[in-house]
Amino acid sequence: MALGVLAVDQIAKYLVVTHLPLGQFVPVLGDLVQFFYVTNSGAAFSIGSAYTWIFSVLAVGVLVFIVWFARRIRSVGWAVVFGLLLGGVLGNLTDRLFREPGFGIGHVVDFVKIPLLPAIFNLADVAICAAMVLFLIQTIRGIGLDGRKTVREADTTGRD
Repeated sequence: MALGVLAVDQIAKYLVVTHLPLGQFVPVLGDLVQFFYVTNSGAAFSIGSAYTWIFSVLAVGVLVFIVWFARRIRSVGWAVVFGLLLGGVLGNLTDRLFREPGFGIGHVVDFVKIPLLPAIFNLADVAICAAMVLFLIQTIRGIGLDGRKTVREADTTGRD
């Protein structure tokens, strides 16, 4: 899952960088979805653009945590969650490590613009957001990392 997300993200970014003009809107689905190629040195909404290297360090920390934590996963659902998250983090970290202006401070390529949303994003961001939605669903459903549904103990006091 992670390698698939990384590959699709990096191929899409390569096509954007080589075929789209920087800073120009290109309609994809009329006014519903547009491509708008920009580079982002910060996090979401360009927050922290002066601290790009910190995002690189945080991303490496997240990667280490996911790889370490992955040994505990015994559920396909949780494997998808962590695969999407790992692939998305790797996609954006690849930009930060290997794009201009330099190693560890590279700018992330963003290109998807939905006018109803206040952000421009990329496919790695989509994978990260999808992972968070699936994380919430798995958690709300009470599905453990082993794939079993956790059972809450009944309240024996008679209270609801």
